Amino acid sequence: MTGATLPQHVAVIMDGNGRWAKARGQARIQGHRKGVERVRDLVAACAETGIKAVTLFAFSSENWRRPRLEVRLLRQLFLFALEREIPKLHENDIRFSAIGDIAAFGAEIVRRVREAEELTRHNQRLHMTIAANYGGRWDVAQACRCLAEEVKAGRLAPADISAESLEPYLSMAGVPEPDLFIRTGGEQRISNFLLWQLAYTELYFTPVLWPDFDRVQFDLALASFAGRQRRFGRTGDQVEAAWRA
Repeated sequence: MTGATLPQHVAVIMDGNGRWAKARGQARIQGHRKGVERVRDLVAACAETGIKAVTLFAFSSENWRRPRLEVRLLRQLFLFALEREIPKLHENDIRFSAIGDIAAFGAEIVRRVREAEELTRHNQRLHMTIAANYGGRWDVAQACRCLAEEVKAGRLAPADISAESLEPYLSMAGVPEPDLFIRTGGEQRISNFLLWQLAYTELYFTPVLWPDFDRVQFDLALASFAGRQRRFGRTGDQVEAAWRA
């Protein structure tokens, strides 16, 4: 696959951990643990392929509605993954970031996240972002609050508010918008994930459950992306002419 047909930023909803475990007679947390292994594999595949950014939806703002025990175990798994995986990411020149209202997970996780971000902030091979306690509507709302403060302070006129003026206040500011969105597990919706950033992203849905989403499945997603023509409002002829030029 050539650089021209390779997505530079891949966003993923990792769906199906619980169903994967249930089908094997296991507790749901076992599926989540297997899912962490698959995250490790995907990050390695992105780095090896030359993709520059990967953003993973780990815990949505709606996931607090899950059973209390599962939420507690997910929090513990998040902490364990931070302790175990961050040194490996740093060794491989991978930058780590987290977006979302992570304060809800408690002071220990917040501290670990900030330490990981500081440790890896100069790494350049791949930028890995975890969305935790994140929601796309929350993201836009908090950006709007920041703009409102700018207006209140007299630094911005309401008439000057635009899409461009909002973007610096979004959680993914400074990161190119995703080229490819992948959702595993069979559902075909974006579930309040990166609502602003996915406006022109190519969508790929697969019935494969996340713990089974291996390198072969990832390559299928990349092949699907490579076969698409991204027009961004232009005609197909215009795209072809620009490509030939």
